[in-house]
Amino acid sequence: MTIKITPNDKGNPPGKLAEAELHFTDGPLEGLKLIGFSIWERRGEGKRYVSSKVMTWVAFDRGIKSAERFGLDAPLDRWRRLRDEICRDVCENGFDSRQNAFVESYGSQMLDASVLLLPAVGFLSASDPRVRGTVAAIEKYMMRDGFVLRHDPREASPEEQPVEGAFLACSLWLADAYVLAGEVAKAQVLFDRVVAVANDLGLLAEEFDPGAGRQTGNFPQALTHIALVNTAHNLSDPKKPVEKPAMQRSA
Repeated sequence: MTIKITPNDKGNPPGKLAEAELHFTDGPLEGLKLIGFSIWERRGEGKRYVSSKVMTWVAFDRGIKSAERFGLDAPLDRWRRLRDEICRDVCENGFDSRQNAFVESYGSQMLDASVLLLPAVGFLSASDPRVRGTVAAIEKYMMRDGFVLRHDPREASPEEQPVEGAFLACSLWLADAYVLAGEVAKAQVLFDRVVAVANDLGLLAEEFDPGAGRQTGNFPQALTHIALVNTAHNLSDPKKPVEKPAMQRSA
């Protein structure tokens, strides 16, 4: 199977999906070698983003489980082999042993809040030392006044970038990781902190600027509200956080 993404007639902005090909074949797993722009559609040169690799793993994992559950005709042995190959590749190339954390992209030392989704999607258990180390690193380097940033503030950029607020969805992803690790009280505190910045209609934006005390970015932001519902669901049954996970996780 080959999926090809090319620019539209008007062209795409630099750093977006200018051109990419995705191949799943019987030979070497070419899909793992593709260059992308991450969940955040980052500008600049493409990289092998950890979160993108993990979502490829999720696609195979859910395909396998769907085929097994509903008795669908599918090349399960091949899919399992590809799923395992992706997992090995990410754990070998997307984990920085010096920081004891998963990083933004292969070969990078920068963190990224999207890796907080690893336990949420079932890639690794929240009790895995690598996940615990990732959470600890994000707490250390990527929190501003109790909220989570999406990009590592230690990253140097050749271009002057506008100062971002903390990303509210990412703060809720951290709360999910706390619940799955059994740290329900910490998750509740973080959840309540996010809810407290909603406007008078209960709506949330993309970001929150703790210094200015106001929401910023796209408003209202669907990603934030989806994350809010997932975290509320998690907290509703803290006694069985793994057996009854949030909606984005594997059934």
